[in-house]
Amino acid sequence: MAYENIRLEHDGAVATLTIDRPKALNALNNKTLQEIEAAVRSLGSDTRVLIVTGGGEKAFVAGADIAEMASLSESQAQEFAALGHRAFALLESLTIPTIAAVNGFALGGGCELALACDFIYASEKAQLGLPEVGLGVIPGFGGTQRLTRAVGRARAKELVFTGARIDAAKAKEIGLVLEVLPAEGLLAHCRSVAAKILKNGPLAIGKAKRVIEQGADKDLTEANTLERQGFAELFGSEDQREGMKAFLEKRPAVFTGK
Repeated sequence: MAYENIRLEHDGAVATLTIDRPKALNALNNKTLQEIEAAVRSLGSDTRVLIVTGGGEKAFVAGADIAEMASLSESQAQEFAALGHRAFALLESLTIPTIAAVNGFALGGGCELALACDFIYASEKAQLGLPEVGLGVIPGFGGTQRLTRAVGRARAKELVFTGARIDAAKAKEIGLVLEVLPAEGLLAHCRSVAAKILKNGPLAIGKAKRVIEQGADKDLTEANTLERQGFAELFGSEDQREGMKAFLEKRPAVFTGK
């Protein structure tokens, strides 16, 4: 499929989704959100890690497209928010690991896009925040909820109420970003993490992701039940037999995702 505002590139089992509207600082308009949704839906079983980043040198995604939003009616705003929620929920629901490579401004919708990924690595040049209240609105693509789950209620309220931008170092300090990298090394680092993930069993990784996500909002007893069930469900898979056989034979495992 040909895209206008994004690029989807494959390098073996690693796919890279690049938001590519550099003249608009990769702002998210209707077309771009539709293309993100389509690209995520297009990923096949041969893709085992997805990296999300921004085109150009200044921005990951500087926010939603204010020029497009400014004249929306309430019903149109509802539809726009629903599109963003749908695209980001789809990204979040992938069974494969997703990595946000935040290479510049990740504000508003850009921060929300990064939050929909499993984890975030940021360039030293990155700035993150949810400044929507300065426009008289609130985050509309899941930011209030995912940010709260990432950094806690009080810190999320502080960031949303003040509309503050924070640098990558501060984002790491509060647990929003895992690591801060030199700009020139950001994608290489993300790819090195992807390479480590690819050495492991894809069924196990998918199950671990599901158990972590589903267990996060449950009490410990329920969450541990999910883990126990997930652990047992992997036995009898070809990957489990291969992984344990390879360990006993002191060789690298060759996983097939079966």
